[in-house]
Amino acid sequence: MEDKSVPDSWIKFRDIALYWLDFGVDGFRFDMAEMVPVEFWSYLNSHIKEKNSDALLLAEVYNPSLYRDYIHRGKMDYLYDKVELYDSLKHIMQGHGWTDHIPVVQKGLLDIEHHMLHFLENHDEQRIASPEFAGDAMRGKPAMVVSATLSTSPTMIYFGQEVGEPGAEDAGFGSPSRTSIFDYIGVPNHQRWMNDKKFDGGQLSEEEADLRDFYKRLLNLTINSKALMGAYEDIHYYNRDNTEGYNYRVYSYVRWQDDERLLILVNFDAVESYQFELKIPPAVVSAWGLEEGSEYELSDLLYDDARVKLRVEKGQGLFEISLAPLQSYIFKLQD
Repeated sequence: MEDKSVPDSWIKFRDIALYWLDFGVDGFRFDMAEMVPVEFWSYLNSHIKEKNSDALLLAEVYNPSLYRDYIHRGKMDYLYDKVELYDSLKHIMQGHGWTDHIPVVQKGLLDIEHHMLHFLENHDEQRIASPEFAGDAMRGKPAMVVSATLSTSPTMIYFGQEVGEPGAEDAGFGSPSRTSIFDYIGVPNHQRWMNDKKFDGGQLSEEEADLRDFYKRLLNLTINSKALMGAYEDIHYYNRDNTEGYNYRVYSYVRWQDDERLLILVNFDAVESYQFELKIPPAVVSAWGLEEGSEYELSDLLYDDARVKLRVEKGQGLFEISLAPLQSYIFKLQD
């Protein structure tokens, strides 16, 4: 780059970024990066990484056709996965989307999945608990399980999401349903967790405390799981084709690495329960080294309150399972 001529503004932006790196800033979040030529980002981010190779670079790019350009040429570490996974999950949570679309999204992003930042809330988007989105923070639980375990992508939690913040205040600048970054206004659920600066959740309702416990269990599980950085295989379509009672409100897939083998199963329906004999395809049975005629135990890692027997018959794995409304399981195959 030293023998190339660049606009003077590029040099100024570079100097600004390096100035803040000298102060210890270790990352940048770029707003609407796709409105700026990718060549600029290549220039700026190369200089940032040269000074601090561990600096985190996160950008808004909402045109999927540009994703790979801004990752590979623009040298972004992560892009918001908004118009693919987030929008799909939002539609499913609202009741008019089908889980059949999730494997399509995952397959389309497979080569860059680790660069796609998963989220269910941020300052631009509506709060899950707001009537304009889902009307109930509990409807976010199966979506959060999928968002956090579907791939090797990082997962972002927006403050107050884990206690069901509804964004209900009319702050003046933005309309209710979002927690605006432009207004000075309270966030009541989050403030109850803060509990007069004790930061212990002492004022949370029982439902809010239970929701936070769910997020705590899930996120700690993802941090410590080898399988969630390993292989992925969709079993949703196999069960759509072969399992009676399994439908577009349910979703399932498997993750594994070394000796850790996980099966994730969620119910997005807030009203209906489901009961069926879930099936593991022969390809997964083979990859997991399961033996014909043998029986194995699956235990739930999320709440440690369910154990089921998996049997292998005619090359496929089978087990009976019941799913309550909005219930999720992260099953681990026991040795």
